[in-house]
Amino acid sequence: MARTETNRSGEMEVFVRVVEQGGFSSAARISRMTPSAVSKLIARLEKRLGVRLINRSTRVLQLTSEGCVFYERAARILADIADAERNAGAGEKPKGRIRLNTSASYATHILAPILPEFLEHFPGVTVDLIQTDTIVDLIAERTDVAVRAGPMKSSSLVARKLGDTRMVIVGAPTYFARFGTPETLAELGHHRRLGLSYIRTIDGWPFKDGRETIVVPVAGRVQASDGEALRQLALGGAGLVRLAAFTVREDIASGRLCPVLEQLNPCDTEAFHAVHIGHGGPLPSRVRVLLDFLAEKGRVSSET
Repeated sequence: MARTETNRSGEMEVFVRVVEQGGFSSAARISRMTPSAVSKLIARLEKRLGVRLINRSTRVLQLTSEGCVFYERAARILADIADAERNAGAGEKPKGRIRLNTSASYATHILAPILPEFLEHFPGVTVDLIQTDTIVDLIAERTDVAVRAGPMKSSSLVARKLGDTRMVIVGAPTYFARFGTPETLAELGHHRRLGLSYIRTIDGWPFKDGRETIVVPVAGRVQASDGEALRQLALGGAGLVRLAAFTVREDIASGRLCPVLEQLNPCDTEAFHAVHIGHGGPLPSRVRVLLDFLAEKGRVSSET
């Protein structure tokens, strides 16, 4: 009996469309299939993989944890296939405008030093740089690429990891001269701890205490909307701040800022990703070259 070959990329494409369109009917219209055919294809895919990808118990499409993982990988594979096809027939140089959304810290310490090189390599490309630590809706804000810190949640976004950075608590010598240097958590309680004005994954500063992790709340008279503002406040002696290591590396090396309580640092890290809208057609060459450039030149590290 002849064996029927499985069109795996075709299955992935339909599955990705189901996720990004939020249902079988919308994906069926785009794929020029019937909803019944899409449903059967997803069922065959789940049977072949041996896992459930989508829960069908409610009217709202819900991915299982396995479905989330498969979606992220499938979207990336489809983007790579499209990229390979573009490269095979590439003849036109990238051109056009890119809207790039990133934090002030990443823009200042990573992007600014390397962006001139990117613009020199691709003279037909222009960049609109929007700086904010707030998570934005890429579609609503007409954003091509966003650089985000923290864990990536399941979504229609495709992410390329730019590395990890550890966190460090620092203060200026002028601050320590006035208020002393904290050496224990009890002493830290009497110090000005400046934080961000928006909600973080962990609401406070974590410390390791034996086998336990203790979270100390922020307690300062000033809060800021981005990490670079906190850095400037620390440099001015306004208080202690907890920031990504790459943002204060030069300050520590020059003595402008000094790390404290490193013996209690849990060595937690924060991941950085360059994200863009998920698979739904060819990725513009102007966006592709920026993503490749950031993956090579725009990486962060945990070194201080």
